[in-house]
Amino acid sequence: MLLPKKVKHRKWHKGRRRFVGIETRGAECAFGDFGLKATGRAWITSRQIEAARRAMTRYVQKSGKIWIRIFPDKPVTKKGQEVPMGGGKGSVDHYVAAVKPGRILFEIDGIEESIAKEAMRLAAFKLPVPTTFVKRRE
Repeated sequence: MLLPKKVKHRKWHKGRRRFVGIETRGAECAFGDFGLKATGRAWITSRQIEAARRAMTRYVQKSGKIWIRIFPDKPVTKKGQEVPMGGGKGSVDHYVAAVKPGRILFEIDGIEESIAKEAMRLAAFKLPVPTTFVKRRE
């Protein structure tokens, strides 16, 4: 699973404007011919990214090349079960990637379009965000 080796701050604030705006960076296919683009917004965990990657790799059977265009670097904290109020912020539980509409999540190259489309469809089932299949503009 993906997680940062080292972080500047162990715990982050959630952020006030986390459900606003569209993606400006990472909105075009940069590496592969086909991509999976987010049309909604969500926090995608490292487990969900790994599950989607596995679904794609298993379908294409070691042919083609897959790029993961998102990285979970935002820590999410959680307090233990039945812990009373107070006592400060909980410890880091997992890491997420904050995704806005327009972001390319995965790219694939070296396979034909029908196979790429099916692989992306299988990966999209594993993600908490609505997505669409895109092709690179020449």
